[in-house]
Amino acid sequence: MPISLDGQLVVAISSRALFDFEEENQVFEASDDRAYMRLQLERVDSPAKPGVAFSLVNKLLAFNAVDAQRVEVVILSRNDPVSGMRVFRSAKHYGLPIQRGVFTRGQSPWRYLRPLSANLFLSTNEPDVRSALSAGVPAARVFPQSARASTDHPNEVRIAFDGDAVLFSDEAEQVYQRDGLDAFQSHELDRAQTPLAAGPFKPLLEALHRLQREPSDTMRIRTALVTARSAPAHERAVRTLMGWNIEVDEAMFLGGLPKGEFLREFEPDFFFDDQTGHIENALAHVPSGHVAAGVRNLIS
Repeated sequence: MPISLDGQLVVAISSRALFDFEEENQVFEASDDRAYMRLQLERVDSPAKPGVAFSLVNKLLAFNAVDAQRVEVVILSRNDPVSGMRVFRSAKHYGLPIQRGVFTRGQSPWRYLRPLSANLFLSTNEPDVRSALSAGVPAARVFPQSARASTDHPNEVRIAFDGDAVLFSDEAEQVYQRDGLDAFQSHELDRAQTPLAAGPFKPLLEALHRLQREPSDTMRIRTALVTARSAPAHERAVRTLMGWNIEVDEAMFLGGLPKGEFLREFEPDFFFDDQTGHIENALAHVPSGHVAAGVRNLIS
């Protein structure tokens, strides 16, 4: 019977998102890929330090049991196969049961997301992230300088999402950009009973919700909606989630307040937002990823 990943939450991740390869990357940028390969080969027996998304991956893999594989993590990297040896050895060192990887030596690997049926793609490469989003895969650009996740919740995967252009479509954001705050508030109040269309990260939220419903003796999932919306525009967001039959554990309607300090208190393993300003405010506190979707991320 052929092997299948059907029914699993599939996370595709670049090597720089999972491990701290910033020193090696400086060699690549200052020289060429062969110098980078030589350095990685010299360090093949030295485990790389955990990267920004390490905590998220480590905790998600803890949902697996001998008789139930619920999560699959696949390395999807512009690295070369030689450097890939160090990636796999580093994963083994930390006890991460990662056995699949695609290494493309400088070419964009995003096209392999389709045969994987990936639920999430994390990469430090913005063009790869944009290509994945265009293909309908939830994807975010990881910032290597982000703070690392707190260790205070070892048995809980904590994930925070922005709303518009992330969980929801950017319909309301387009109104705000075009006509201002008052028009946005009026638009959302008039449509409070009308669910928002799905945004690029709804499939990930659904996959997490399915994982959350399956029994696990060791791990839980806790989610938060962290949005610049405020009353009365909050109601449409809440009703949209209700219409999807998806619950979030916490909701923060901040009315434009900086998100960073609120996220610091929530202590997520990862935070997703479509606005670089919010990411810049958050990354000093929590692992953060930019979702290059919606009207704010159009390339002129």
